[in-house]
Amino acid sequence: MDWIADPDAWLSRLVLQRGLAVVYLLAFLSTAREFPALAGERGLAPAPAFARRAPGLFRWWRYTDRRLLAVAWTGAALSAALAAGLADIVPLWASMLLWAVLWALYLSVVNIGGVWYAFGWESLLLEAGFLAVFLGNDDVAPPTFGMYLMVWLAFRVELGAGLIKWRGDPCWRDLTCLCHHHETQPMPGPLSRLFHLLPRPLHRVEAAANHVCQLIVPFGLFLPQPVATWAALLVIVTQLWLVASGNFAWLNWLTMLLALAAVHPARLPFLPAPPAGQHDAPLWFSVTLWAVTLLVAVLSYRPVRNLFSRYQSMNRTYNGLHLVNTYGAFGSVTRVRHEIELEGTRDGEHWRAYGFHGKPGDVRRVPRQFAPFHLRLDWLMWFAALNPSVPRPWMRTLIRRLLDGDPAILRLLRVNPFPDAPPAQIRARVYRYRFSTHRELRETGARWQRTYAHDHIPPTPASGD
Repeated sequence: MDWIADPDAWLSRLVLQRGLAVVYLLAFLSTAREFPALAGERGLAPAPAFARRAPGLFRWWRYTDRRLLAVAWTGAALSAALAAGLADIVPLWASMLLWAVLWALYLSVVNIGGVWYAFGWESLLLEAGFLAVFLGNDDVAPPTFGMYLMVWLAFRVELGAGLIKWRGDPCWRDLTCLCHHHETQPMPGPLSRLFHLLPRPLHRVEAAANHVCQLIVPFGLFLPQPVATWAALLVIVTQLWLVASGNFAWLNWLTMLLALAAVHPARLPFLPAPPAGQHDAPLWFSVTLWAVTLLVAVLSYRPVRNLFSRYQSMNRTYNGLHLVNTYGAFGSVTRVRHEIELEGTRDGEHWRAYGFHGKPGDVRRVPRQFAPFHLRLDWLMWFAALNPSVPRPWMRTLIRRLLDGDPAILRLLRVNPFPDAPPAQIRARVYRYRFSTHRELRETGARWQRTYAHDHIPPTPASGD
């Protein structure tokens, strides 16, 4: 490998960039769909409260829902164009500018999104998106430093997730966490029940394999070829297992794309050779990349210190630009699944439930696969159920919006049981859910078994009632 450019990495760069553009596209589409209802001017937790304090367009450009949608749809259009290859048919400087604009647009959204955008994969997309500015295009061979910056990010994602587990819940060390996780994870997928019902010894194998792939394999990403390629492929296989077993927005897909930075197609006999005609990068590009590499090295101090701290933080950003963050997932695993169900009534006796797209509700419904698309309201409903005795402020606002028949909120739901007019009252109830056994599924047709726990918010009447 040349220390300046690596022609063998051309296909890895191509897939990484196009895939990253697709993830951006999904993120902007999710923003256009959800942001006005969740964080807009009349949102459940309004964005204008954050707009003047956060880096981004809305620090200088007064927030309105219309301007937010202009940013989201502009970002979606630009993402689609980059996914189709726009960056490879323009000059190098223009390609860098396009990626920089995309990053700035999404940064502007995340920094005012509040609790709805406080997920680790938001920062991961921004960090990867910033580094993508310096990967070049078809005008130049893939820059070695640029690809290694992506590998460094993949390394921190995997090792951070592994260490937070090993230091966290004891069930990770005794290899029993996955006896619970598939059932209690935020948004199960269509295969999650089957994963949960695997024999207990296989859950131990799963947990042990997770430790190997997140605590040991990441170091292989920096070893000489072909070891780095095989380490990256192990990361990808692990992430595909997670994709099959649950819904984690674009976290797993983006991690796979980052791991591709360590893959050299020349090491895989079934892939084509590098195209002819790749040029050396101009001096200004190389100098810029070296400066960015130095910046990342300096900013890595706090994340690295966090990695080796006994008080390791999970999913933390250290600056308003979301550069060089700390990552991790499921340092603790819940043993019991609680779900908050919103129910409405017109007569005070017959209650009907609102249905969500992703989170469990109807016990007969097969959980859907939504990742890499992100359903933020469904995810926050899971977090709210982690402490079912203390309602979140936005939950009460959500109930008031449903009592008003707010169309923006209703569009985020799968089932509105009151399509003609809003109900007279709405309550929030907590149920304990567990996956049905094979026998229970055959006898009842229900994929979940649930029991009532307690009221989360008592019946709330419509204003004026």
